[in-house]
Amino acid sequence: MDRVAAPITLLIMPATRSAKLSPKSAVKKTPTKASTDRGATPAPAARSARGDLAPERVAAILKALTEAYPNAVCALNHRSPWELLVATILSAQCTDARVNMVTPELFRRFPTPAAMAKASLPELESLIRTTGFFRNKAKSIKGAAQAILERFGGRVPQTLDELITVPGAARKTANVVLGVSFGKAEGVVVDTHVFRIARRLHLAKGETPQAVEQELMGVLPKEKWIDFSHQVIHFGRQICVARSPKCRECPLEQLCRSKDKTWHS
Repeated sequence: MDRVAAPITLLIMPATRSAKLSPKSAVKKTPTKASTDRGATPAPAARSARGDLAPERVAAILKALTEAYPNAVCALNHRSPWELLVATILSAQCTDARVNMVTPELFRRFPTPAAMAKASLPELESLIRTTGFFRNKAKSIKGAAQAILERFGGRVPQTLDELITVPGAARKTANVVLGVSFGKAEGVVVDTHVFRIARRLHLAKGETPQAVEQELMGVLPKEKWIDFSHQVIHFGRQICVARSPKCRECPLEQLCRSKDKTWHS
């Protein structure tokens, strides 16, 4: 009997120890690094970042924008690179519609850099007053005229390095002029609309226009840099407005990630 009892005890004991485990402790396991590497689900933010920047999703966004705004162009009225440069300087902290109301008379009075360079600041200030910050802008456009006349033979330079040396022509302004007037994609124009929408679409997460531009340059095909900005600016004015965006009318509604609050955290 002793020989029979011993095997029975050995068979029962493991079952007894297992029964003492609580359901909670039985399922609680700490994943090892190996198991995580082999297929554990990544954190929501990491998963979102990779998926949102996938080439097929970016291509779908660009396709939808092109279909919605196939003829999007710069909204600033101009007839030459010089006029576009001046209009873009005036557009800082001002709507394009307001700039377009001011520039006809400004360019009638001072149609060339040579003419603008000779203008008095009070006269320029009077003509552009309604664009805001008119004193600084008057100095900028007069300074731009003088620089272009003296250093570039009266012609707007066609390289980024040269153009950003002109008074009033920071990188955004230079990108506008180079892209629109010369068809040169040296960067992505990031205005308030592009900044807002690039972040809403999770194409960028930078905190400054400069950071967002650098991210977009890494995500978008270079041949789309110019058109993308024009299309997004129109989209931002009509549909994806800053407050109460018209999501039900949005051609990108199925691709939007604006409700995912983890991505920018």
